[in-house]
Amino acid sequence: MMEFAALTYGLLISVILSAVKRNRKLNKAHPPLLLYMGYLLCGLSAGLALVLAYVALFQLTGN
Repeated sequence: MMEFAALTYGLLISVILSAVKRNRKLNKAHPPLLLYMGYLLCGLSAGLALVLAYVALFQLTGN
C-alpha cells in the first residue's frame, strides 16, 4: 500500500511541476485546479515532514 501511495504522490508531483513549467514557458496563467493541487501537495509534504520528524525524535529519545 505504501508503494502505491509513493508512486501516486510522485506521479502527481511530476505532472504538476511539468504543467507549471510548460505554462511558465508559454507565459500563460495557471488554471485554478493546478494551483489547488499544488497547494494540496505542498501541505501534504510539509505535514508528512513534520510527522516523520516527530517519529524520528521519539525514536532517538527512546520514548
